[in-house]
Amino acid sequence: MNFVLKENKSIGEKYYYKKHKSGLDIYVIPKNHGTGYAVFGTHFGSIDNHFIVNGKEIVLPDGIAHFLEHKLFENEDGIDTFKKYAKYGASANAYTSSDKTVYLFSATENFTESLEILLDFVTHPYFTDETVKKEQGIIGQEIRMYDDNPGWRLYFNMLRALYVNHPARIDTAGTVETISKITPETLYDAYNTFYNLHNMALCVCADIDPETVEKTADKLLSEAPEVSFKRIFPEEPKQVNQKNIEQPLQVSMPLFAIGIKDPDVNLSGKDLMKKNAEYDILLELIFGKSAPFYTKLYESGLINSSFSYDYESHLNFAHCEISGYSNNPDQVYAEICKEIVRVQTSGFAAAEFERVKRVIYAQNIRVFNSTDDIANDFLSYIFTSGDMLDYPSVIAEVTLSDIEKRFSESFLEEYFVLSKILPISK
Repeated sequence: MNFVLKENKSIGEKYYYKKHKSGLDIYVIPKNHGTGYAVFGTHFGSIDNHFIVNGKEIVLPDGIAHFLEHKLFENEDGIDTFKKYAKYGASANAYTSSDKTVYLFSATENFTESLEILLDFVTHPYFTDETVKKEQGIIGQEIRMYDDNPGWRLYFNMLRALYVNHPARIDTAGTVETISKITPETLYDAYNTFYNLHNMALCVCADIDPETVEKTADKLLSEAPEVSFKRIFPEEPKQVNQKNIEQPLQVSMPLFAIGIKDPDVNLSGKDLMKKNAEYDILLELIFGKSAPFYTKLYESGLINSSFSYDYESHLNFAHCEISGYSNNPDQVYAEICKEIVRVQTSGFAAAEFERVKRVIYAQNIRVFNSTDDIANDFLSYIFTSGDMLDYPSVIAEVTLSDIEKRFSESFLEEYFVLSKILPISK
């Protein structure tokens, strides 16, 4: 079967898609840039710790997805994967999020050779009692480092406040106690379930033709049987877990993160993309640096240029985060609540809505200038049944009434939490 071509002529972007004979979904986004980029990801992250496979119910230790990411870089031949990449001048990395694990590299030359390394090491796990024990010590040190990281603690404390039961509240790396329960057997349970090629995708964004990518996959990947599994998640109520959470750490100025729990979940595809677009527009309208609210708080000294906002959405959980530094986080929270009430009364000006929508549209078009942004974002869309090439048109279709409805249903104080990191009192 030949590759399928998908084009969005209005923005001048395209990609080629093929279901490889191994079961892997392959996407090739041609870009004549100096640096090529590839991501090989599995739809398996820190929240996927409870599932049924082959009639057997399995509960994994917290932090195993991140642990597995680290372990895959070790090879049975003893040669470090990063050294293999270095031989061809490529730069490699990996990351684990709540819903995916991604292995990647960038290269200005020898791209095909680096692609072979990527497909090879991710599909050849090697775990022993000795190497697992060694990694427990390494990741234990990493976890203790995260425990003292103000930004990390601010974010995960916010998630703990937002979510009552959902595993999104669990630290990606787990704890020293939970990773002590990881064994080669639990790693193979996770790997054999979620690293089956039917649950994975390869996105290549480079000056390369699709046939070359396919030949590389033919060389490295064998046909794999599809593994049928069912993820199990606890029931999550709409209400938040706790309104306030704070932690003292070695910081010179308080940090704040205001979380807004999104009650409208279990969406995918175009429905999820539309909701993303609505939130992107709403946050820019209310809190953007050209909005009166930002100007007022900035000029009063209540916030500084660190003030930022983001909407994070997944298949079964989602939230906003508004964060920054402030000497009075409680006052920032109060001002944001007041602004929400004000907007509920005054509404949104049509002209300002259209201006902000154009800003969000332009921001998303600019993503296509970067091979790494394209490849990483592309994978995120794939794992939520979306399509990156469709998102600009989804933004364009959002109406003023759409965002008014989204705002009235979702920006309610009952869904708000405040996370703070405070200086340690002397």
